[in-house]
Formats: sequence, C-alpha cells, structure tokens
Amino acid sequence: MGSLLIIDDDVDLCGMLQTYLFGHGLQLAVQHDALAGLRAAIDGSYDLVILDVMLPFFDGFSLLRKLRTASQIGVIMLTARANDQDRIQGFDAGADDYVPKPFNPRELLARIQAILRRSGLAGASAGPTELTATFAGVLRLNISTREAVYREQTWHLTETEFLLLSVFLESPGIVIHREDLVAKVFQREFHPFDRSLDMHISRLRKKLDTMGCPPDWIKTIRNSGYLFSDQS
Repeated sequence: MGSLLIIDDDVDLCGMLQTYLFGHGLQLAVQHDALAGLRAAIDGSYDLVILDVMLPFFDGFSLLRKLRTASQIGVIMLTARANDQDRIQGFDAGADDYVPKPFNPRELLARIQAILRRSGLAGASAGPTELTATFAGVLRLNISTREAVYREQTWHLTETEFLLLSVFLESPGIVIHREDLVAKVFQREFHPFDRSLDMHISRLRKKLDTMGCPPDWIKTIRNSGYLFSDQS
C-alpha cells in the first residue's frame, strides 16, 4: 500500500481524497498549511506528495523549492491555477506532474499510480547500477540512488529528470520520438497539446547546464522528438 501526503487547505477535498484513495489501496496523510506540510514532507516516509499552490504561510511553489533542497520525492501539483505560466513555474520548481482543479479522481489516481510504478521500477532494477556517457569527462547516472555524477560532483535529480536521462543514456545518438518518451517516462499516451514533456526537458537541460555538461547534449529534432548525443 502506497503512503501519500496531501498538502491542501481544502478540508472537504482532503477528506474526499482520503476516502477515495484508501479504497484503492493508498494511505493518505493530510496537512493544511505550508509550514506543517513542508516539515511532514521532509521528516515523513512518504512515497508521493500531492501539493496545492494556494496555502497559508507561503505558496506551493516556494514549498516545493524548499523541499527539493532536502528530498527528490515525487510531487504532483494539484491546483486551480492551470495556465501555462503556472505549469512552467511548477515544473521549474521540481514538480513531476500537474493536475488542474476541478479534476476527475480517477485521473488523479492514474497519475499517482504511474509515478509510483516509475519509482518502483527505477528503484528495484535488477540490471546495471550505472549508466555512463563520456564527453570531456564522464557523466554517471546511479540507478540505485537516482543521482548524476559529473566530474566527480554529485547532483540530485527528481524522479522525472532521472527517468528522462536514463532513457537518453540507454539510446545515445538515436532520435526518440515524443510519443515514446511520454510512454516510457510518464506511462501515458502522448497528446499533441500537452507541453509537460517539453517543460521537463527544458528543466533537465538547465540541470545539465548547472552541472557543467555541454549545452547541446539533448538536441531537439523538429517535428519528431529528441536526441541525446555526447559527441561534439
């Protein structure tokens, strides 16, 4: 049974989700303000956080940035603010997925289960413990800890960043279509107007740039997808 934390000041919504998700084998703890929610997310042993944007004390974007300094736990943002700018801000802060209110509980459940499956597959892999790429140094992706090591510096990755980079490192020099990336990383069908993948790629590029990796490792292939190339 998965253990989730929801941080949302809507008491009725939290109660509904607790009942619905428990009926599908998930346990849900609740916090109603940002301060208590942040402490619980850091100190608790949860598998996933469902995070609202509008919270007492400070907003969900700020909470997520603080959380990312201590944890790479999966995070779904659940909020009535659903315009592109808010989605971009959420992904930039480190969200793994974004579900606008009002929402269908079955869709939220499907997204929760997809992230939990991804996390379990990544953590329980019976294959190699590292993937590597070489370019003016070595990038190593540690499968067991979900960290990237470049030039002997260790960098923490979110669940989605880790999975994206894993797919790229497994297929260097090969164009990976958007449909295939969405299926492998998000475990759902690709929709042409869904910009989630592009936002996560943009965030991963920023992370690689911060690490000092060459800026053109992840290339956009127009009308097709992306290509990871560790060759100049």
